[in-house]
Amino acid sequence: MIKKAEIDNGRGFDWGRASRDYARYRDIYPREFYQKILDMGACVKGQRVLDMGTGTGVLPRNLYPYGAAFTGIDISENQIQQAILLAEEQRAEIDFFCMPAEKMDFPDLSFDVVTACQCFTYFDHEALAPRLSKILCPQGRLIVLYMAWLPFEDPVAGQSEALVLKYNPEWTGCGEKRHPIAIPEIYSQYFTIESQEVFDLRVPFSRESWNGRMKACRGIEASLPEEDIAAFDAEHRHLLAAAAPEKFKVRHYAAISVLRKR
Repeated sequence: MIKKAEIDNGRGFDWGRASRDYARYRDIYPREFYQKILDMGACVKGQRVLDMGTGTGVLPRNLYPYGAAFTGIDISENQIQQAILLAEEQRAEIDFFCMPAEKMDFPDLSFDVVTACQCFTYFDHEALAPRLSKILCPQGRLIVLYMAWLPFEDPVAGQSEALVLKYNPEWTGCGEKRHPIAIPEIYSQYFTIESQEVFDLRVPFSRESWNGRMKACRGIEASLPEEDIAAFDAEHRHLLAAAAPEKFKVRHYAAISVLRKR
């Protein structure tokens, strides 16, 4: 269970409760997203990469064919179990461990790259920043990634988001607009910001996969009781039958910040 005053007005959430749908519906980053990482020479053959907050291992599993040696960590045992199962199905040799990033005990200089995708806001940065500096090799990079739908520009996303708020008014994962990833000041002691980029993506979905993606968000399956999740599922399916074709694309933006170890 994670609980932070600035997230969902202090309402606790547990990603492990969403693990099955997360594994099924949240492997959605398009090719352009991964290509940005590869184009900067990261997560490629010869590199040792740690993926923090790995969830079901989406990032390392998709970048595994490019030859890096991946390790993934997450605080949710259920998420790690799903990551292991999916990696085995893929025949990907990725090491997954259940541990909080702030307390990871890897030896100094263990990794060339550390990634944090869709999870950076959840960490205790005062504890994490110095630990990352120790485990990264000289000139190692921390790559922070994020992707979100744009509710004010995409009608389907906007209607779906409004329905999440109906069931969970405390949810603060709403109202996204394009912006760079905010890097807490503590990181300036250990890293320099090498680059920051924001770009648009159109992500394909079916009604089924978009419904699953919305259910597997923090505001629904990770935090609501089962009866509310079931009610949201039924109402959201009805909404999509009226508002969306069987297959469609949802407008998103993505942001990447690259930090270089001092």
